[in-house]
Amino acid sequence: MKKVVFSVLITALLTGAVGEAAVYKGQREFHKQCKACHDDGQDIAFTYKRRTWKKMMQDNGAGLAELHLNSEKAKKSWKYFKSKKYQKNSKHLKDFMVEYAKDSGNVPACN
Repeated sequence: MKKVVFSVLITALLTGAVGEAAVYKGQREFHKQCKACHDDGQDIAFTYKRRTWKKMMQDNGAGLAELHLNSEKAKKSWKYFKSKKYQKNSKHLKDFMVEYAKDSGNVPACN
């Protein structure tokens, strides 16, 4: 009985850890996908307050995707914002943007 409880606990902990988002992964995704157009992650994250970023990044980042998909200037990014990769990594981008939002008091380190 103890082995079953222990294995269920370990599985729950590992599964929960895998599903969590991470600021550093969001920063890495920003550098891979966004830096070409936006250059500096600090300036982009600093554009909005935490509450706005959270709202914009709901539903796998639908608000941020819509913002880009409705802009002719962002045409180069349309493929990315329509991709499963964006949906998968949007939780990390959300954490990055919220962590360094205008009202967060945080500044991202240079990478």
